[in-house]
Amino acid sequence: MSDGLVTRRIAFDLLHQILGQNTPMDQVFSNYKGFNKLEARDINFIRMLITTCMRRKGTMDQVIEYCQDKPKPLNPKNIYYVLYIGLCQILYMDVPDHAAVDMTVQLAINEKMERQKGFINAVLRRVLREKEEADFVNEGDNVPEWLMEAWGADYSEDLAVEIEYASLNEAAMDITVRDSEKKEFWEETLGGKLLPTGSIRLPSAGSVTELVGFKEGAWWVQDASAALPVKLLDGDLTGKKVIDLCAAPGGKTMQLAAAGAQVIAVDRSEKRLERLHENMKRLGFENKVSTVTANGAEWTPEEKADAVLLDVPCSATGTIRRHPDLMHLKTQKDVEGLGNIQRRLLTNAAQMLKAEGVLIYCTCSLQKAEGEEQIEWFLSQNPDFQREIVTPDEVGGLGMLINEAGDLRVLPHYLAEDGGMDGFFAARMRKVG
Repeated sequence: MSDGLVTRRIAFDLLHQILGQNTPMDQVFSNYKGFNKLEARDINFIRMLITTCMRRKGTMDQVIEYCQDKPKPLNPKNIYYVLYIGLCQILYMDVPDHAAVDMTVQLAINEKMERQKGFINAVLRRVLREKEEADFVNEGDNVPEWLMEAWGADYSEDLAVEIEYASLNEAAMDITVRDSEKKEFWEETLGGKLLPTGSIRLPSAGSVTELVGFKEGAWWVQDASAALPVKLLDGDLTGKKVIDLCAAPGGKTMQLAAAGAQVIAVDRSEKRLERLHENMKRLGFENKVSTVTANGAEWTPEEKADAVLLDVPCSATGTIRRHPDLMHLKTQKDVEGLGNIQRRLLTNAAQMLKAEGVLIYCTCSLQKAEGEEQIEWFLSQNPDFQREIVTPDEVGGLGMLINEAGDLRVLPHYLAEDGGMDGFFAARMRKVG
């Protein structure tokens, strides 16, 4: 079997796991043992092929339908995965046309699709002939209809389109520097750009673990949006007791520890907490962080905390740039189920605070049902809490990150000239009763 067919065969298997078995892309990548037998260039090719398929699946579905004499669902479903692999190379990747077609047809034969290889070959060759016209390619239909409707209702139809196109771009890599006094040093050392919010955006960096400063714990990878909620905890955190609920993998925990807080990191996943612990060890924060494996909606601390940071489980639609498979794995029903979990977590988090303690609620969902609406519900149920508005100086002077109520609301097209941001929401509330 040629190297080209091997990589496409692996991509086919991974697509089947993601789309056929509803397995998250990150989980599929991390669980695939065969990567250790491949060269780095082949691994990168497979990753690019899969992520591009996830981003452009909607367009490719339209192309397939366009190329059918009588449009109808393909059977077996695996034909789609073969076609996605071929179309993705032809439409979006720097692969010679003849290689894209030949390898895809060979893949079909390898996957026992002898009867369908003629159809697959015909579709790919028609696309080759007509792709320059691009009449059959509509880039505006890659985000599912239910999600576009939700964004349109929450913002506006025009803004939903801006969010859609920004969400389909590849995300940049951001880091948070442990010592805030050394941001300029690491900006220069790593060849990055210091963003107004304080994060450093890196150029294409290859292997993160091989970069200067990683092993020493001088910085960690964290999207610029995800680094904002901790900045909303006012005052000196030295010695303050802060509970980080749903803490893993630990980016915010590291921020809190670097600021001098005594952190209790709570997460229901023991495996994810192991990863958090490894990060704490790399940064030398073992003495500042204790971990608890528990359900944050039920767990009770021995002592009340000065602050609670609650990063709730959510649909994560603000991170589609990094996780485009979410568009195909999540549904409106998932959002509704997550809403109940979020309210339970909020209710329990409120019981963990001292008087005058601060609660930060945050989510990487773009839907207001998981952000703004949850806060309005919480404040209506808890009169002993008051919202404290976020000010522009707390978020690098970027006033557009603050909504009308005074909460943080980041949209993916913000800072577009610098590569955009993950969608995010955060609200700050103080216990006054």
